[in-house]
Amino acid sequence: MKEQRIKLGVNIDHIATLRQARRDIDPDPIAAAQVARQSGADLIVCHLRRDRRHIQDEDLIKLCRLKGETHVELSDDKQIVDVVLRAKPASVCLVPERPGEVSTEGGLDVVRNFKSLSKTAARLKKAGLELSVFIAPEAPNVRAARNLGADVVEFDTSDYVAESTKPGQRAQIERLELATYMAWEMGLAVHAGHGLDYHNVAPIARVPHMSALNIGYSIVARSVFVGLKSAVSEMRRLID
Repeated sequence: MKEQRIKLGVNIDHIATLRQARRDIDPDPIAAAQVARQSGADLIVCHLRRDRRHIQDEDLIKLCRLKGETHVELSDDKQIVDVVLRAKPASVCLVPERPGEVSTEGGLDVVRNFKSLSKTAARLKKAGLELSVFIAPEAPNVRAARNLGADVVEFDTSDYVAESTKPGQRAQIERLELATYMAWEMGLAVHAGHGLDYHNVAPIARVPHMSALNIGYSIVARSVFVGLKSAVSEMRRLID
């Protein structure tokens, strides 16, 4: 049976980062979302951070009103959850968040934080949102995600991205393949992302049972030179 086409989730956080550098109205992340969708994005991804360094509450509300799926990353924080529930996205992903971090630093420790996460997961699921958790591709994490009631796991690809040798990259791909198969056997959909770019994405797109790749920074960086439409279209071709 042929695998379904892999979805491309385009993270538009850094469109908002550029706007926030001047606290101006441009570039508009809502307009960016529309361009991305027209250019091959299946999901629009954004992260509502506690420090509001890029996406603002009003951005989130507007994004969730657009036609198509908006996928929101959020930490296990009651105030953030409250805002997200008011915005009503189609799907959410629980991620770790540390004050002062440049970017997300590894996967969520679902096992250690299971009690707190269970309460948050229950709130999100009760609202009818598809729930994902961002985790390292390891068996205990997958089992904990399923027990949490997640519909999706998103595997952190940063270890793969950090590898500079072919043997190291192959080992990380095998690790992802094993975790993906385990998740698929448990009935979980599988996404992956973090640090993926135009040079390293193709092998991840070929992992069996992978259903979506969420990519942001490299697409926004590429768009500076070729425009957002071309940057998204190029990534779409690479994962097809």
